[in-house]
Amino acid sequence: MDCSIRRAIASDAVALSRLATRTFSDTFARDNRPEDMAAYIAASHIPAPQLAEITSPQFTTLLAGTDEPIAFAQLKHGPAPACVTAPHSVELYRFYVEHAWHGRGVAAQLMRAVLAEAEAAGTATVWLGVWERNPRAIAFYHKWGFVDVGTQLFHLGADVQTDRLMVRALGG
Repeated sequence: MDCSIRRAIASDAVALSRLATRTFSDTFARDNRPEDMAAYIAASHIPAPQLAEITSPQFTTLLAGTDEPIAFAQLKHGPAPACVTAPHSVELYRFYVEHAWHGRGVAAQLMRAVLAEAEAAGTATVWLGVWERNPRAIAFYHKWGFVDVGTQLFHLGADVQTDRLMVRALGG
């Protein structure tokens, strides 16, 4: 499927909030306690934090879809963990595709846009954290040239989990 990809704008905050909540829940609800899921979603996926991220120069939010977004990715500029040793790196902070669109080329199209956006911003490396218990995502990132370089902790409500840290060089 070929869908349009564009930068999110302030008026996308509510639609992005709904998409973020839906995709995060579809991906992780069966493996986590409802109260931890609810706490995380309430802190990060409601419209106010989505609006703050969309309008922050620290973030770039890309939406894929036609009328309504079906996938999104966020790049976050800021310090990288110590195991990400390349200078000029950017974090692939979030990358989610609606379950119904898995296997239809949307993720590949979105990843190409993410990598192009990162390269255009002058970064040399993209890094990300992915839950160690998400083999589908880990395999996807490996397919795109990301390599495992370490771990970091991720707080989902009161539950402290381990994310694998992966990096990918850009260009050449």
